[in-house]
Amino acid sequence: MKIYENSLVFIEIEKSEIPWLKIFTTKPYKEFSDCPQDVKIEIWRLLDLIEKEMILFYNPTKINIASFGNYLPHVHFHIMARFENDSFFPEPMWGVRQRESTFELGNFDEFIDRLIL
Repeated sequence: MKIYENSLVFIEIEKSEIPWLKIFTTKPYKEFSDCPQDVKIEIWRLLDLIEKEMILFYNPTKINIASFGNYLPHVHFHIMARFENDSFFPEPMWGVRQRESTFELGNFDEFIDRLIL
C-alpha cells in the first residue's frame, strides 16, 4: 500500500509482523549511482526521517536498512524496525525463521500518521 508520493520517490508499506516501509524511486533507475542528485538527497532525507521515527515510536532492538534489487532491478530501500522477539531476529527478514513469535505490531496506523513526510 502506497502511503506517500512526490515527483522523485514513493513509499509503500510491506505487510509484516514488524514495522517495515519501502522507498522507491518514481523513475526506474537500476542502481543508486544512476540516480540524479535530487533523488539521492530525497531518499536519504526519508531514510533518516523514517529511521528516527521508528526508533522513537517503537524503541526497537535495531533498525535494518537494505537495498538489494536482485529480483526487482529498480532502486528501492527497505527500512525495518527489528526486535529480539520477532520471528526472524537476528536473521534478516528474508532468512530462516528462528521461532514462532509472540510479537504483535500494534499501533502501525498511529506510527504512519506520525510520519511527517
